[in-house]
Amino acid sequence: GIVEVRLARPPVNALSPELFAALSAALEKAAADGARGIVLSGRPGMFSAGLDVPTLLGLDEAGMRDTWRRFFGVTRWLAESHVPVAAAITGHSPAGGCVLTMFCDYRVMAAGDYKIGLNEVQVGLFPGPVIYRAYERLIGPRRAELYLSTGAMLDAQQALAAGLVDELVPLEQVVPAAIDWLRRSAALPPEARRQTREMTRAGLRDTVAGLGPEAFDLMTRAWFSPETQSTLRALVEKLRKPK
Repeated sequence: GIVEVRLARPPVNALSPELFAALSAALEKAAADGARGIVLSGRPGMFSAGLDVPTLLGLDEAGMRDTWRRFFGVTRWLAESHVPVAAAITGHSPAGGCVLTMFCDYRVMAAGDYKIGLNEVQVGLFPGPVIYRAYERLIGPRRAELYLSTGAMLDAQQALAAGLVDELVPLEQVVPAAIDWLRRSAALPPEARRQTREMTRAGLRDTVAGLGPEAFDLMTRAWFSPETQSTLRALVEKLRKPK
């Protein structure tokens, strides 16, 4: 009764409008087919590198607005899902990759030299209140303020200590550990579990409830600001240079 939905967009599972559409469809199908739990995973060494910036820089305002709608449509689905979702963080997970995990019920991360966090401000992006509130819910207001305002990336041990992830295991055990958590959750008395989950995740659902056209317009204007465009294009040029 547990379904694994694996991000598979080589080489780094960069998040594009097409990937958001495929992810939404896969999650909805798993729930409609009666899954008792869903594991959201990536490839070994890389959960997701975040937004596909080179692709998104080629979009016009309408395309970028649609991208935000798709992205936050996935986070809203995760927040409102009646099916528990465990994130199997199979490696690095910066920015948008981290955001997806924050809306899941449980986060298992690979132990080792992997980083996770919200580094948006370092690349000229404004993360916005929805991402901030979801972050604050996990790690508390002071850490959220410090980490978000500096774009801090945490190693696996730091992420565990901060509460950004719930469990560390060797890489090859990440998906099995996520499945195990879902199985243990599914074995609890179902009505008591459902009511408790509804109560404890109400704030997360409220966080995404206000997302609509005005919010997506604001995000789009921020994306096309001169500072953001200049910073992102410089980042892309840096990444394209041979090492």
